[in-house]
Amino acid sequence: MGLLKGKKALIFGVANDKSIAWAIAESFRQQGAEVALAYANEAVAKRVIPLAESIDAAMTLPCDVRNDDDIKAVMAKVEKKWGGLDILVHSIAFANKDELKGSFLNTTREGFAMALDISAYSLIALSREAMPLLEKSNGSILALTYYGGQKVFPNYNVMGVAKAALEMSIRYLAEAVGPEGVRVNAISAGPLRTLASSGVGGFNQIAGHVASKAPLRRNITQEDVAGAAIYLSSDLARGVTGEIHFVDSGYNIIGL
Repeated sequence: MGLLKGKKALIFGVANDKSIAWAIAESFRQQGAEVALAYANEAVAKRVIPLAESIDAAMTLPCDVRNDDDIKAVMAKVEKKWGGLDILVHSIAFANKDELKGSFLNTTREGFAMALDISAYSLIALSREAMPLLEKSNGSILALTYYGGQKVFPNYNVMGVAKAALEMSIRYLAEAVGPEGVRVNAISAGPLRTLASSGVGGFNQIAGHVASKAPLRRNITQEDVAGAAIYLSSDLARGVTGEIHFVDSGYNIIGL
C-alpha cells in the first residue's frame, strides 16, 4: 500500500518483539517508511539491535531520555543521515515496580519525579530537539498512552498520573508546533502484555475485565495499535492533531 512511502520515522521505546513500538516499526516498514530505532540502554540493546537488523533499520541509536545531551546527539545523527524527519514516535514509560501495586499512598517523591520525567517530560524534550527536523516536512509526533491517565485502575497509581500529564502535554504541544505544520497525537491502547505492563500488579485481572466488557468483547493486539499509528502518521490524518485516539475495543465508552 505504501501509505508512508518516502517518510522517515524515528521510534523510541522498542524493548523486545512484544513492544507496541516494535509492531509500529514493522508496520511502518511495510508501508514504505525508513525507520530508525532508539533504545534505552545496553540492557535492551541485545534484543533491539537484532530486531532493527531484521527490518533493515537505517539507524539503531542509544538514548537515555533523561539526558538532554543524549537526545541532542540522537537528533544530530538523524539530521546527518536523513537531513530531516517525518515521524517521531514516543512509546516510553517507566515507574518503580514497587509503586505499581498497592496503595497510591506508597508513591515516593523520587518515584513520582522519575515516572513523570521518563514517561511524560521526555516527550517535550524529544519534540523540542526534533522540531528543526520535523518542520521541514510538516511532520508528525505520536505518543502512546493508556486509559489509566483518565480513569482510576487498580495498581496503576503513579503511572496514571504520568499518563495524564502526557495526554495534556499532547494538547499543549499540538498548539505549540501547529503553526509550523507539525501534528501531535496519541494512541490510548487497551491492555497489552508488554515488558512495561508486566510490572503492573493485577494486570491479568484488568485485561480479563476489559475483554469481557468492551463492545468488541476482546482485548486488542499490537497490530491493532500499529494500524492506528500508520493512519495518524500518514497524510490521511493531515487535519488531525491534539487527539487522544482510543484503540481499546471500545472499552472507554462503557460506563459500568
